Amino acid sequence: MRARAEAPSASALAARFAAVRAHSRTLAAPLSEEDCAAQSMPDASPVKWHLAHTSWFFETFILEAHEPGFTAFDPAFRVLFNSYYNGVGEKFARAQRGLLTRPGLARVLAYRANVEERMSRLFAAGLGAEAASLVELGLQHEQQHQELILTDCLHLLAQNPLYPVYDDEAPQPAMAPGAMEWVAFPESLVRIGHQEGGFCFDNELPRHRVFLEPFALADRLVTNGEYLRFIEDGGYTQPGLWLSAGWDFVRANGLSHPFYWRPGAEGWRAFGLRGLEALQPDAPVLHLSYFEAAAYAQWAGARLPTEAEWETAARHRPDLPQLFGAAWQWTSSAYAPYPGFQAAAGAVGEYNGKFMVNQYVLRGSSLATPPGHARVSYRNFFPTEARWQFTGLRLARSL
Repeated sequence: MRARAEAPSASALAARFAAVRAHSRTLAAPLSEEDCAAQSMPDASPVKWHLAHTSWFFETFILEAHEPGFTAFDPAFRVLFNSYYNGVGEKFARAQRGLLTRPGLARVLAYRANVEERMSRLFAAGLGAEAASLVELGLQHEQQHQELILTDCLHLLAQNPLYPVYDDEAPQPAMAPGAMEWVAFPESLVRIGHQEGGFCFDNELPRHRVFLEPFALADRLVTNGEYLRFIEDGGYTQPGLWLSAGWDFVRANGLSHPFYWRPGAEGWRAFGLRGLEALQPDAPVLHLSYFEAAAYAQWAGARLPTEAEWETAARHRPDLPQLFGAAWQWTSSAYAPYPGFQAAAGAVGEYNGKFMVNQYVLRGSSLATPPGHARVSYRNFFPTEARWQFTGLRLARSL
């Protein structure tokens, strides 16, 4: 399920646990109780649910197995806050999580505090290697949900015609460093997949060989200004630029611009974590579906990189701007198992493997990704129509 060169000390793991858990509370702090309870679409979850589910993970997979005299905080939570782990048992319907007005936010926060107290006692008593490994998985899992707290909250706030601000000091992506240039890479036989010491998810393994034809990668992400030229050139009205399913998606949903762009008398604006602001031409374009990214690449006379090309470039040219911390970058690679992939035994084996169908790989990380959570081999994945994530694109060319 994950790889680690050397297990951290119990004190280091306990400190990391406390820091990650505190960050989740920090992310929820700008929100009202009503904000935390609402669900704006089936693919999003209420912030309250994220706070509870990440606690459920520690209670279900660690405390239940390793806590002396284990007693659940509330037996009903086992079903309410199970996400997709069929091996654990029944689940509450994902699309109806916003109907869970009870337990209230105060009860969920009490649940978090209870789990943290019990985990602290477990740390003090000493953890075996298996339990420590599960704690690390739980922390990485919570960091994934921290990003979802921001993306789901942004989608919720965007439904409000007042366009409320989540946080006027929320992170913003770095602007483009200058005119786009191309970085060439020769034909090569490369190895991709996790190689560093430390944690990785199972979908980053095993490390394996891939043959690459010569290619070039853009030295930065596509900007709002560049994408605006695609729109002005009729990009959303030219079926020849789109994959067939993408064109059907555009027509069915009446798409004509990125997800959070808003036209107005004074020009385009974009809604983000800091509210509705004037569109920044040099900022990376965000919230694109795979279909939109592929259509733009076609219009630009380029293509999307494969994940092997992206990883190779990131390893050999880590100085490339905006590899991390701006936008998840669509690749042309279907989310499939690496050769020799094996899911872990038990319910935790459901973490990644069963989703390896009908999705595409994204690389890098976004402005919403928690610090320390990104790495070169990380494989994010979403369906082709997903637009509410902080997703953008970096162009590639065959040489």
